[in-house]
Amino acid sequence: MYKVLGMTATRTFRVLWMMEELGLEYQHLDLQPGSDDMKAVNPTGKVPALVEGDDVVLDSTAIIQYLADKHGGLTYPAGTIERAQQDSFTQFILDEIDAALWSAARNTFVLPKEKRVPQIKETLKWEFTRSLKILEGRIGDNEFLMGDKITVPDIILTQCGGWARVAGFDIPDGKLRDYFKRMIARPAYKRADVLRG
Repeated sequence: MYKVLGMTATRTFRVLWMMEELGLEYQHLDLQPGSDDMKAVNPTGKVPALVEGDDVVLDSTAIIQYLADKHGGLTYPAGTIERAQQDSFTQFILDEIDAALWSAARNTFVLPKEKRVPQIKETLKWEFTRSLKILEGRIGDNEFLMGDKITVPDIILTQCGGWARVAGFDIPDGKLRDYFKRMIARPAYKRADVLRG
């Protein structure tokens, strides 16, 4: 059985949601980032981690793409143009949206106080909004990023949408706000959300 390590109010939620979408059995250990238990698995102490037998996979994107590939769901096959387009969405979201949110978090509470640059948050919010507009144009009228099929980047983007709300980043009215509402209404999302307590 898979073990998912990491507190749910982090990128760990992506893994839990993917597990629910794929209908997989797993054990969840709600470990704090930086805890001794997490450092025993990942020297950086970052979450999440996936334990499968004696193997450990780190990083939420690597984990959910691995699960999608292994179980044949929420992904297109490697070597197809659809997979290239899917990976393009994944990279855009990580580079332009997740990165802005993570930089804001680092300069709000992650870094030592003397290393933080709180003023950067306004620039990051501007970048975030600009990236959402670009992404909205790429999505068009699709139900999901790749059309009519939910895939890995949908999981990442939706988790970022919730993170943005908590961090005080604005998501303007429009296609993406409607998209987020559809995504969080999914039964698998709701099942994973229960774990957040």
